[in-house]
Amino acid sequence: MIKLITSESELDTELLMQSLCGRKMIAYMKAYGAGYDFCRFYKITDESGVGYMFIINSTLIICGDGWLEATEELRIFISMNLPFRVEGDQKILYGIGMNDEYQRLNRTVFELIPDDSSYKFAEEYVDFDPYLPDVYKILSEGFPNISDFSLWYTDTSHRCRHGISRVFTYRGSTTASVVFDIGNEVLIGQVATKVAARGSGYAREFLKWLALFLNNLGKRAFLLALDIRVSFYREIGFREVMKEIVLERRDDGKDSLSKGRLADENKNLKG
Repeated sequence: MIKLITSESELDTELLMQSLCGRKMIAYMKAYGAGYDFCRFYKITDESGVGYMFIINSTLIICGDGWLEATEELRIFISMNLPFRVEGDQKILYGIGMNDEYQRLNRTVFELIPDDSSYKFAEEYVDFDPYLPDVYKILSEGFPNISDFSLWYTDTSHRCRHGISRVFTYRGSTTASVVFDIGNEVLIGQVATKVAARGSGYAREFLKWLALFLNNLGKRAFLLALDIRVSFYREIGFREVMKEIVLERRDDGKDSLSKGRLADENKNLKG
C-alpha cells in the first residue's frame, strides 16, 4: 500500500538515517515539510517490508528496509507519474523492470578524501555565498538537462535559507553544492566548470579543498558519479564506496541518454 505522508512525524528517521537517499528525504522534509505538491512524501507497506519515497520535481527517490520488494502498485505509481529519474533502494530498482520506458544507468558513490596538497589551495578565490544566477550559468553549461532557472533558483535558494544546502564557486568558473548536511554526512552535487575554463585544473583543486574543508568541520562527504565521470574522481583520490544503478526515462531529447549506460545496453545499441 502506498500512503501519502502529511507530517514529518510519520517518517521512520532511524530507518532513513541508514542511507544517503534516506538522509536526502529527511533533508527535503525539513526544508519543505509535507505541504507542497511538487515535493510529496509517501510510505510504502506490504507483506515483504516497509519503505518511504518522495518525488521532488521530476526525481523519485525510494528508501526501503532491505526487505521491501518492487510491487505492482509501485510500478503503476511510476508509470502514472513518469519521473525523469528513479533512484535509491537497489533491491527495488532492480525489481521494477519498466520495459522500454526507462534505462538503467551505472553510478558510483565516492567519499571525498582530503590530502596534504589541499593545504596549498588559494581559499581566497572561493565564494562561500555566490550570486545564484551566476551559479546557474555555470551549471547550464555542464548540465543540459538542468531544470529551468526559475525552478532551480526557487528550490536552491529555499534549501539554502533553511540551512539544508550550501553553494560554493571557485574563481567564478567552477561550482559545487552541498545538497544536504544531515547528521554530519554531506552529499555533494551539481559539480560543474565553465566550458572556457575546462582543462585549467580548477575542479580538481576545488574538490580537493572542499574535501579538506568539510573534513575539518567533522563531516563525511560523498558524491555520486555516472560512469562518464568516474575516472576523474578516482584520479583525484576519492574513495569508491559502492556501485549502484539509477533508472532514467528514455528521452531522445536528453543529452544524458548514453551517460553511464550499462554495458549490455551499449552492446544492444551497437548491434
